[in-house]
Amino acid sequence: MPELPDVEVYVECLAARVVGQRIERIRLLLPFVLRSVDPPLDSAQGRTVHTVERLGKRIVIGLSGDLFLVLHLMIAGRLRWRDRGTRIPQKLGLAAFDFPSGTLLLTEAGSIKRAALHLVAGRDGLREHDRGGLEVLDSDLAAFRDALLSENHTLKRSLTDPRLFSGIGNAYSDEILHAAGLSPLRLTGRMTDAEIDRLHEAARTTLRAWTERLRRETGDRFPEQVTAFHPGMAVHGRYGKPCPACGSPVQRIVYASNESNYCPACQTGGKLLADRAMSRLLKSDWPRSLDEWDAMKEERSIPER
Repeated sequence: MPELPDVEVYVECLAARVVGQRIERIRLLLPFVLRSVDPPLDSAQGRTVHTVERLGKRIVIGLSGDLFLVLHLMIAGRLRWRDRGTRIPQKLGLAAFDFPSGTLLLTEAGSIKRAALHLVAGRDGLREHDRGGLEVLDSDLAAFRDALLSENHTLKRSLTDPRLFSGIGNAYSDEILHAAGLSPLRLTGRMTDAEIDRLHEAARTTLRAWTERLRRETGDRFPEQVTAFHPGMAVHGRYGKPCPACGSPVQRIVYASNESNYCPACQTGGKLLADRAMSRLLKSDWPRSLDEWDAMKEERSIPER
């Protein structure tokens, strides 16, 4: 799912192309992508774009007449900028927004379609799409601490909860926790002041650095390769590869359709966190450290996951 750095770059590139432009036509290939009925979508046609904003992981296009188009890309939704009037691709296409300067395509890979489009009236209507999470880049330490300690959960869960923190998902939470040297399973209620301070700084530094990096890589082009996996990431999507800080193999915890990636040496004092599937299989034989894991693999010929 595109997260804060990716969405920020989308917003900047889209604003440069459509602010001041009039929406000539909105075309839907798959009508289900529209999740609102009032105001009707036709009422957005012919209106001028005044703003393009980020709301959590959503992209908001502000129109004349106090209307707002809200795009939620979910996991596999992406935006493409093409020549004016470009046909919506049959396999991946959901919708198209035609402007005098070009066409914005909304696409989504995969058979399960989750991306959503809403049209809402006024800022009050827009607030219904705000999950209320803290904007970390605008926060001071006190506000960050209050949000973090408002509920007692693991750090991974808290950082990715949109009610607590805005725009952070699976990928950048892994990177933030690695930068802070903290376990994804550390409970927020047991955090020390020093750890909270370190996490706050890591979150701000990581999100800023990746936003700047993606901005530089995109340049004047429209972002086409938006992904949760980047070669320059420290741990996310790098299971089994060496940690750039210490060289230890990156580990992961798999749960449902998600996973956490972490470095045991940098984040958990060398302790391996229990992967639900493998720990259930091995029970009391689950290794406690990287050395035990390597020894067990050698003795039992356990394949790499």
